[in-house]
Amino acid sequence: MGINTPAEILEIWVTNGVKKASLPLYKMILLGIAAGVYIGLGAHAFLLATSVGETGFEMMLGKLIGASLFPAGLMLVVLCGAELFTGNNLLTLALFQKKITAGSLLRSWVVVFLANLLGSVLLAWMLAKSGLYTGDAAERAAAVALSKVSAASGALIIRGILCNVLVVLACWFQAGAKNMSGKILAIWFPIMLFVFAGFEHSVANMTYIPLGMFLGADISIKQFLAGNLLPVTIGNLIGGAVLVPCLYHFSFKKD
Repeated sequence: MGINTPAEILEIWVTNGVKKASLPLYKMILLGIAAGVYIGLGAHAFLLATSVGETGFEMMLGKLIGASLFPAGLMLVVLCGAELFTGNNLLTLALFQKKITAGSLLRSWVVVFLANLLGSVLLAWMLAKSGLYTGDAAERAAAVALSKVSAASGALIIRGILCNVLVVLACWFQAGAKNMSGKILAIWFPIMLFVFAGFEHSVANMTYIPLGMFLGADISIKQFLAGNLLPVTIGNLIGGAVLVPCLYHFSFKKD
């Protein structure tokens, strides 16, 4: 067959979890930085696509175009090789089957999360200095950053849950394909859906918010971390490390 079954995908992700949890520290850091940059490039494309247009139709079209470009970030992560915190929430599948320890799981999540943050902030600084963010583009980037730190924590957690359900489903989905074109299509639509729907992705926000800050948005580091990153990360963990893994572990594990 040209695809793997859900039960086969489960075994693929258990194997992936073992490999990812046992990576040497320096590889986790390097590949985590790379993933932060890749997702940040998707965020950059979304911002530029949504910074033009005055009518409702033009803004909606820009949002649709931006949402269709953003998935390139996860494609780079999966197909080129990188370590992304939100996708790695699926490592709980290996934990459920006792193939990795809770300690190795937490080590992976913490190191990759911090490396994603480093790569994202570095990219945000480079974009701010690139000359691409002037006029409407700069105003749009600042407005997006401000909106993300102004939302209620409960709403951010819910948006984070819904976001990472789709992100880990994209990661799960692509493991069902046996060729690159299939993997690209499997990643594209769930990620496009979460971006267009306005859900919250912790690693993408590591670029969105620092970029706005570098461009002059009145946002403190505390607002960035406590006002957005913390609740969104909690939501991402619930959606990506609990809901989806539990669904597929209990549905397709070998008896």
